Amino acid sequence: MILHLAAPLHILLDVSRLLSVAGAATPSGIDRVEAAYVARWLDADPARCTFVAYSPWGYFTALPRGAVARLHAALAEVWAGGDRGDEMRAVARRIRRSCIAWLCAGRGRDRLEKALAGPERCAFLLVSHKAMEKQEPIARLRRAGALFVPLVHDLIPATHPEYARPGVTQQHLRRLATVSALADGIIVNSTATADALRPHLVRRDGPPPVRVAVLGVTLPEVSAETSEPPYFIAVGTIEPRKNHLLLLHLWRDLAERYGPATPRLRLIGKRGWENENVLDLLERCTVLRGLVTETGNLTDRHVAGLLRGARALLFPSFAEGYGLPLAEALALGTPAICSNIPALREVGGNVPEYLDPLDGAAWRQRVLDFARPDSRARETQLKRLALWRRPLWEDHFAEVDGLLDELTGGRTARPRLEAMTRRTVAEPVALTAAACDAVLG
Repeated sequence: MILHLAAPLHILLDVSRLLSVAGAATPSGIDRVEAAYVARWLDADPARCTFVAYSPWGYFTALPRGAVARLHAALAEVWAGGDRGDEMRAVARRIRRSCIAWLCAGRGRDRLEKALAGPERCAFLLVSHKAMEKQEPIARLRRAGALFVPLVHDLIPATHPEYARPGVTQQHLRRLATVSALADGIIVNSTATADALRPHLVRRDGPPPVRVAVLGVTLPEVSAETSEPPYFIAVGTIEPRKNHLLLLHLWRDLAERYGPATPRLRLIGKRGWENENVLDLLERCTVLRGLVTETGNLTDRHVAGLLRGARALLFPSFAEGYGLPLAEALALGTPAICSNIPALREVGGNVPEYLDPLDGAAWRQRVLDFARPDSRARETQLKRLALWRRPLWEDHFAEVDGLLDELTGGRTARPRLEAMTRRTVAEPVALTAAACDAVLG
């Protein structure tokens, strides 16, 4: 991938998130973003980027580039659903253990300090929310002269605390406080996220520049499409914010009206939190059996095949920062029926059918319409979809490069305020595996 920076700039890219998910069979949206950044900077001149991670000792330190490259390659194969998926998952776990041992031993600090002391200006990119609430380690990098450029994915735990797990709202507010206090520039995935973020950017010297960089969609190799009866698909963690309850009540009503002629519903995603009512319907509602299928997480290839064969993606979410499943569905040529909320309108433009997430009657009408083989509404949306443009990672990184150029103003360095502060007390060189995992996973 071509770099477009006008002035030399050394990137410090945090990869703590990839370390924490090295044992996972499928990625979240944020996992995909960090992986895309790693891929981008692995393609760059090695002298232009140092990969870092948050240490159990409370600071960021450099990781070996080769280990990051091997971890990224292993995870890419696991997530794609290749034939060597299980083998590569074991490889990813081994690399993770090695990196944790490296961090616990306090290694990599000299390499990071060398990058900070070099002739090029440094920019610390933290593109997941991992460790963003740790204000002092980030401030230490800034005092050493690095620009701090985070990517904020959403503010949902702060704006919709009723959908957050216990403790997450307070944690996310601490992240936002770090961003407000320390960020030199901010990347966001949508205008909706930028609008939600601005009230939190209050400081004496004025807010930092905020750049909207839409997330790219990479199309996976698609497995064979299913030949089952007409079906709809919903992709995402089963949690109250995603509004699965509307879909299940709708499908129960359809089942009672149409019996075996009811179209099928495929739910793809792991079970989340505080969703007892949804799980009760999935596990105990007899009329839904055979009509609603819960599959958990699937590989990218399998999900893409199911999306391509669906009558439509159903996305009745109450709140989103971006809406990656919608972008993926549209990129595969699949129509969508989704909530009328700003983030999804930003992704889908004029293509999807937008409905109030509380209007069950409207959702029933659209589902029944789209289920028909001669659906005029579906055909009309497919014509609109032909003009929709898939967001590309090249465009995302062009925006990021523009922000970095704006921050440096063509200047590559500034006087270092202070060197990285070393601990004056001897540190032990090992932690228990449980302690390391608590920090990184």
